[in-house]
Amino acid sequence: MKAFKPLYILLFLLCIFVSLAGIAYVFPEEGFEIAGQKISFPTLASYFNTKKPEKKDISAILALADAEDKLTDKKQLKDTSHAVSANDSATKKEIQYIEVNDPAIKLITSLQFKDSARGALDNFFEALAGSQEGEKAIRILHYGDSQIEGDRITDYLRQKLQNNFGGRGPGLIAAMPVAQSVAIRQSWSDNWDRFTNFAATDKRVPHKNFGIAAGFCRYAGFKDTATDKSAWLKIKTYQSAGTSVSSYNKIKMFYGAPKQKVKVEFYENGVLKKSDTLAEKGNFNIMQFPLTQAPNTFELKFEGKDSPDIYGLSLENGGGVMIDNFGLRGSSGTFFNQLNLSHLKLFYDYLNTKMIILQFGGNSLPYIKDKKMCENFGSYMRAQINSLKKLVPGVSILVIGPSDMSIKQGENYVTYPLLEDLRDAIRNAAFETNSAFFDMYDCMGGKNSMLSWVDQGIAATDYIHFSPAGARKIAVLLYSAIMNDYNLFIQKKRKAKV
Repeated sequence: MKAFKPLYILLFLLCIFVSLAGIAYVFPEEGFEIAGQKISFPTLASYFNTKKPEKKDISAILALADAEDKLTDKKQLKDTSHAVSANDSATKKEIQYIEVNDPAIKLITSLQFKDSARGALDNFFEALAGSQEGEKAIRILHYGDSQIEGDRITDYLRQKLQNNFGGRGPGLIAAMPVAQSVAIRQSWSDNWDRFTNFAATDKRVPHKNFGIAAGFCRYAGFKDTATDKSAWLKIKTYQSAGTSVSSYNKIKMFYGAPKQKVKVEFYENGVLKKSDTLAEKGNFNIMQFPLTQAPNTFELKFEGKDSPDIYGLSLENGGGVMIDNFGLRGSSGTFFNQLNLSHLKLFYDYLNTKMIILQFGGNSLPYIKDKKMCENFGSYMRAQINSLKKLVPGVSILVIGPSDMSIKQGENYVTYPLLEDLRDAIRNAAFETNSAFFDMYDCMGGKNSMLSWVDQGIAATDYIHFSPAGARKIAVLLYSAIMNDYNLFIQKKRKAKV
């Protein structure tokens, strides 16, 4: 019998292989779900198909991003006022950028418009050109999912726009950020909690006043007003973040009033500078804390029987440009109509909002099963944009499409099958609402380009998110695209004056 053991082992293995092949033959190629978990099984073709997806050559894209980055580091505004009236601020400033002659590369540095919507950002460009003359800053709000959290992408836009058009400070920050930014480190007492409405409605909240970032923070429950409570927030700004971020001269706290008296103390670099009491009425209140120097650290201490709803702290100065980062992890971007729009409008009007950037789609892609669902998502986005345009008449909106995202098929990572359909639906929503569109998917290199970004170390191994270095390259190309169209606007204005 011992002589036959190798044969038995061979027959046993053959039975196993035949069984697995049978399962692979009948198993649905797309898999199926059990209790919310997707079950999949390799197909027969995957065993015999050793061909890997072709990786995109992104060397030209990265070279252009690096060249643009070096140029913007040295960039100064050209004075073109000799061509027009000296007091016409809307035609004075023109930004240098690299002229791209290769049509294949030109695509990645261009904003896209529906033919009739070529001037979709003109109102913003008009305000941008005159931003240094105004006492109040113009505001850009950058909404997105986890791809921008931690101030990624936004920080580069802010740095360059403030260098060219004035303005100081990082803008609005949450009391409890989901992800810390590079420039700022925040800490807080352990009794704080976060309440949001951008991924799902928080049932604990008895109202819809979630504020400009679809979320707020509290250190007490909504019904707990019987006992004394204390809490603190501490914010440290690093000088290495650059002058435009670290040299703000005022802090504004946006809050909904507590039901009981709450005392607040403000400390600048450890020294008590202000002691006051919060308003006890209204869902849109502002308390300002002026600074005597660029702070290294400031702290807010609260004491009372209730907590305010703190919508955010704005670190800023006077005029120029402010750009706020709202990285909303897990959000599809279709939450605006779930908020109290009248409350939201109070923020937009007060902040002098001139442009809103919407960067969503990635969180919804894994749940989209067919083209019809892509079209539905586009319809949801169109409804959000229309609501924002009603809230802020004349506001310019820039929609950024999803990046390339990869899903594992067998042993290989490939672009999600419906990503291009989703991108097209989002672009159509932008065009149908007279908005501008930036195609981040094509900007990266298109289908299966994420593989190359991961190989280059500029995207994470989840094949979804950029690394900090990758986020900067995208930001450089986005900034260049915006400035290219700004220059076209300035040139058109100049010619009209001649």
